[in-house]
Amino acid sequence: MRTIHTITILRPQSNNGSSIIRSGNQVTAERWQLILTSLGHTVDVTTFYRGAPADLLVAIHAWRSAEGIARFARANPGAPIIVCLSGTDVYAFQASHPEATLASMNTATALVGLHDLVGGSIPARFRDKLRVIYQSALSLPRRLSASDTFDVCVIGHLRTEKDPFRAAAAARLLPEQSRIRILHAGGPADKCWEAQARAEMRENSRYEWLGDLGPAAIQELLASSKLMVLSSEMEGGANVLGEAIAAGLPVIASAIDGSLGLLGLDYPGKYPVGDTEALARILDRAEQDDGFLAALSAHCARLAPQFSVELERASWAKLITDVTGSSVRKLR
Repeated sequence: MRTIHTITILRPQSNNGSSIIRSGNQVTAERWQLILTSLGHTVDVTTFYRGAPADLLVAIHAWRSAEGIARFARANPGAPIIVCLSGTDVYAFQASHPEATLASMNTATALVGLHDLVGGSIPARFRDKLRVIYQSALSLPRRLSASDTFDVCVIGHLRTEKDPFRAAAAARLLPEQSRIRILHAGGPADKCWEAQARAEMRENSRYEWLGDLGPAAIQELLASSKLMVLSSEMEGGANVLGEAIAAGLPVIASAIDGSLGLLGLDYPGKYPVGDTEALARILDRAEQDDGFLAALSAHCARLAPQFSVELERASWAKLITDVTGSSVRKLR
C-alpha cells in the first residue's frame, strides 16, 4: 500500500511583486500540487514557511527560498527536502549570492533540475543529488490563422533575463516583403517595461504586444502561430518551451543551456544569445524555406514525448519514494 505523505511546496513571491503577473513559479507550484495530490499525498502550497510540520518540503528556488528551507530543516529534523534549481540559481545566484544558494543546495536531500545540462553548471559535490524532471505540457490541436501574416509568438514576461524585445528588433531587419508578425504575450515587470513595449508597437509595424494573457489565451496563441521565439539570456528550463513542443509548434531559441538542455545541442533552430542579425537571418529562413521549417517541426515532434504528464508524474513518484524511503517520520 502506498505511503501518504504531508508535503509542503514553498514557492517564492514574484521578484517584481506585481499581482498582475502570473509567475512561472506559481504555474510550476500549481502543476506540482496537482501531480503530488494525484499520487495520494496531502499538499499545501505557501509563499512563506511558518513552521508547520510536514513529511517533506519541495522548495522552488535555492536562493529565494533559502530562509524557508533553513526554517523547515530546523522545524522538521530528518524530513527530506527537495530543492528545485531555477535558472537564476544555476546561472546567477551561485556567483552573486553563493552563501545562501549553496547552503540550500547543501541542505537539500535532492535537487531537481529542469533540463539535461544543469549538472555541468553546479558544484561537482552536489551532482549525485540531482534529478532532471521535465515539466509537462498538454498537446494542443494546431489551428493556424488564415491571415496573410507569418505569425511568430514570443511568450515571456518583460524583464531583463528574457531579452524580451530581441525578436521585435530582428523583425525590423527583415526584407520589406516579409510577412512576419511578432505577437508578444507577457506582463511587464514595471511601468518602464510597459512603456518600452508600447513604444515598440508604435515604431515597429511588425510587433504587437498582447499583454499578460491567461492560460487559455496562451494556448490559443501557441496553437495558431507558425513559430515561437525563445530569446532568453537565462532559463532553468522554460515551461513554455515544453508547451510549444507539445503544441507541435517549431521553436527558434537562443543558444543557452536552459534551452539546449531540452532541445539538444544539435538543434538547428538556435542562434547566439543577443545576436539580432543572426535571429533575423534564421527568422527569414524559417519564413522562406519550407524544408527548414519542416525540419524544426520534425525535431520538436521527436521531443514531444518527454513533456508528457505521465512522465513527469512517474518521475515525481520515483523521487518521492527515493527520498522518503520506508523510515520517513510519520505525523499521523
